[in-house]
Amino acid sequence: MTATYAQTAQAATAAPAARTGRIVRLLGTLVIVAGLVLGAAGAGTWVMVQTSLADEQITVADDAARFGGELVDGPLTAYYQADIIEHHALEASGGKTYAELDREDPVREVVMNGSFLRASLFTSVVSFGIAAMAMGLGLVFVLVGAALRVLGRSDATA
Repeated sequence: MTATYAQTAQAATAAPAARTGRIVRLLGTLVIVAGLVLGAAGAGTWVMVQTSLADEQITVADDAARFGGELVDGPLTAYYQADIIEHHALEASGGKTYAELDREDPVREVVMNGSFLRASLFTSVVSFGIAAMAMGLGLVFVLVGAALRVLGRSDATA
């Protein structure tokens, strides 16, 4: 009689465990797909920003702290070019920012253009960062999804 009770109890819990296992495996698959999409979107963004920057044919100024003379086509070259633009603008204005210059000062336009160029380059630096974050999160999602699928299999066999 004890064996019959154990068999009945096991049969009663097997169906919900199998259903839970299927749900966990499905969730794992969805998380993997989301990770692949996120990773692909990040990689696509990285390539698009890199290509757009390279198409501009901007080279890092020779007197920049790093990468002097190299093509601006990545986050580091964009950052160092933005940094040297600020240095040059402040040098041209005697250390004054755009807001500190008199409206009639002819140097104000040079400093303004420098600020716009720096903002554009920093936007690309941020874009590279977000693309890298998306690719990293995509990888994490794929790993979590794979773990869920493994857990779903062990639930179904329990």
